[in-house]
Amino acid sequence: MMRNALSLGRIFGIEIELDYSWFIIFILVAWSLAVGYFPQGYPGWPAGLYWGVGLVTSLLFFGSVLAHELAHSLMARRHGTPVRSIRLFIFGGVSQITEEPKSARDEFRFTIAGPLTSLALGLVFGGIWWAMRGRDHPLAALAQWLSFVNFMLAGFNLIPGFPLDGGRLFRSLVWAITKDLRRATQLAAAIGRAVAFLFILAGVMLIFRGLWINGLWLAFIGWFLENAAAQSWRQFTLQELLQGHKVREVLTSDWPQVPPELSLQELVEEHVLTSLRRCLPVISEGRLLGVVTVHKLREVPRERWATTRVAEVMIPLEQVKTIAPEAELLAALQLMTQEDINQLPVVTDESLVGMLARDKILAFIQTRAELGI
Repeated sequence: MMRNALSLGRIFGIEIELDYSWFIIFILVAWSLAVGYFPQGYPGWPAGLYWGVGLVTSLLFFGSVLAHELAHSLMARRHGTPVRSIRLFIFGGVSQITEEPKSARDEFRFTIAGPLTSLALGLVFGGIWWAMRGRDHPLAALAQWLSFVNFMLAGFNLIPGFPLDGGRLFRSLVWAITKDLRRATQLAAAIGRAVAFLFILAGVMLIFRGLWINGLWLAFIGWFLENAAAQSWRQFTLQELLQGHKVREVLTSDWPQVPPELSLQELVEEHVLTSLRRCLPVISEGRLLGVVTVHKLREVPRERWATTRVAEVMIPLEQVKTIAPEAELLAALQLMTQEDINQLPVVTDESLVGMLARDKILAFIQTRAELGI
């Protein structure tokens, strides 16, 4: 289980995650189909059939979204761009591509793969509906709606608002013309935010016309797109600042270390309160055994601190996220963000080289930004 998400396993080696917000939209889609769309278009079915077809259609809709994102991810990986995971959430899905594409051509290819997949699915479901047209059959109803929604998915993603597919295609074209990825990203992000504000404005206008639900939803989409565009630009500048820098440049080598036989009372008095560190490596004979955290300390009643040893509450090394000193600093920060941790042991052959703290990385970023480097 990931923070705020459920892991569904891997497809072609890519982790598939289900954000908790997905359940909200899944239920809303199934409900709208079961009580509105299918009863209006296909009257006379039993109530249970409406709900059954609605639930299946909703699942296939998100299967279509997953197929769209898989097309992006597989094509990106084919062109040498790493993909960490795919997450399904309230607005559909997103591929967690951890690096910028290596060329404008690569970005164009793996971006266009998503809309083309949605168009293909729209044609497939449309063909099923066409073959069964005129028949009052659940499969025909399901296929008709899925055909329409896949065409809509392709069309919406082609809106030129970064980081939507259309915005990425626009960026790849500007990049190809100017040979300047930074300039292309800045322009695409600016246009993406402008498109987002148009969505918000249109939503507000619909609200004033009395169409509250449609207006709020459109404004909400605009708000999401504006945040996504701004976040994409921040992510790009962050990658620029950290590009080529290694963990060894920022690690702290004089981090307090504790032996496993130390009592928790001694740990608190001699290390935690004096260093104000919340995560301490446990070392024995020069080998890293694990880490002990303030969170683990709090799980032990205070009256037992004097008799409880560090070895009894530490997190063993095999359960600890570690990183090598020659790893990319950006990869370390991404790992910290993904796992929601603030310190990483820097390890070589189970020997502790130092500790990497999130605040040191942020200070490194801020200093370089202030110096204009």
